Amino acid sequence: MLLSAVIFGLLGSFHCIGMCGPIAFVLPVDRTNNSKRILQIGMYHLGRMITYGLLGLLFGFLGKGFYFFGFQQQLSVGIGVLMILIVILPQKTINTFSVTKPIYKMLSKVKNRLGQELKKKKADTFLTIGFLNGFLPCGLVYMAIFASIATGNPLNGSLYMFLFGLGTIPLMTAFVYLGNFTNGLVRKRIQQLIPVAVIVIGALFVLRGLGLGIPYVSPTHIHEMINGGQMCH
Repeated sequence: MLLSAVIFGLLGSFHCIGMCGPIAFVLPVDRTNNSKRILQIGMYHLGRMITYGLLGLLFGFLGKGFYFFGFQQQLSVGIGVLMILIVILPQKTINTFSVTKPIYKMLSKVKNRLGQELKKKKADTFLTIGFLNGFLPCGLVYMAIFASIATGNPLNGSLYMFLFGLGTIPLMTAFVYLGNFTNGLVRKRIQQLIPVAVIVIGALFVLRGLGLGIPYVSPTHIHEMINGGQMCH
């Protein structure tokens, strides 16, 4: 499941270019000093990954609550089904259940602060830009957050989101260095793989929740723990 986070991030970075690419492209990096530029870009990515890790930690606690009450497997199945439905349902149907409008209003201050930071070149600027960038609304980030909830553990949720962020680094870094280096056709074809990846990852979470006894994919350890507890009583 953790490997799926990296794959998710790698494919999702083509979507991230559309959302976060403009920010990455106008980063106030020092283009005259390569070593300094690498450090600045690294701080930007570190800021994003800190935000993703914190979000994973927060939503991992939510998943732990479901686990505590014995609903982890049902949660895993439910989130997997939700991820698949978001891909296959028409966009108009999804928009009727949209809850993102209040989120966009709440994040207006984040966008304003981000705009202010992009004008600076202080030592902590790039870390702050990356940290704020991580809070910007993104469908792929929402998917990763769903997955972090299904881990049922704050540390695993944080690690899942951190690895998701790690997967986005190669393409985002290339974008900072080279700009829009992918032509429209290549980007379009790779973006067509993103829904497929979401469905595959959703299916993995469904299998994980079903506990079919498939090693590494659908383990039965939760069933065994429950049965063991009943036998002790």
